[in-house]
Amino acid sequence: MQNNDDSLPALKPVSVPVSARIRARLITAKKRFHSNDNISDFIEPGELEALLDEVESKMKGVLDSLVIDTVNDHNTGDTARRVAKMYINEVFRGRYVPRPAITEFPNVEHLNELMIVGPIMVRSACSHHFCPVIGKVWVGVLPNEHTNVIGLSKYARLAEWVMNRPQIQEEAVVQLADLIQERTQPDGLAIVMEATHYCMAWRGVKDMDSRMINSVMRGSFLKNPSLRMEFLSLIPKKD
Repeated sequence: MQNNDDSLPALKPVSVPVSARIRARLITAKKRFHSNDNISDFIEPGELEALLDEVESKMKGVLDSLVIDTVNDHNTGDTARRVAKMYINEVFRGRYVPRPAITEFPNVEHLNELMIVGPIMVRSACSHHFCPVIGKVWVGVLPNEHTNVIGLSKYARLAEWVMNRPQIQEEAVVQLADLIQERTQPDGLAIVMEATHYCMAWRGVKDMDSRMINSVMRGSFLKNPSLRMEFLSLIPKKD
């Protein structure tokens, strides 16, 4: 007897989540996608908006598991959407968008004196608890005649791009140093960051006064103690 396939219900195509599509491209390319990596090269047009919708859906599940009534509670009705927008468009934006455009100029005047930029306010999030990390960054550059000169505001834009990801401070400062070193090729580069970690202030030991300070010294700053001391002495001390 011949089966009548017309009587069978039509199968709906399985929709693959946008996060799975992006992840598959990364795995195929053998690229890392750790919390502090930039993955913008693997996101196609329109997918960031779809990713926001997916995160909103997953966040609703988190709120349900926390036994929060998002249907009848007027305070949390749109919380899932707000959190998704905050993660994708703001605090983790540095993962999903390309590096900001940086205009570079030749060092026509052959400048070779110490230049310090800062304090640059930075906002990040601890990759262990997703708690805020708020702090300041100082950048010291010793240029040479071949160094590319970039505008002062561009240091802040690069810092924001690197910090707007789930980070640990030690790795964030190294990432920023690598980026500035690549773009400017100076004789020396120094970066100091001081920040409050709310994984200590808001939870855990709840110490509101604790700060973390770390530095990266390269080139002349690493080899020349006098230059290093000059840079550190010119950074304003904490109040």
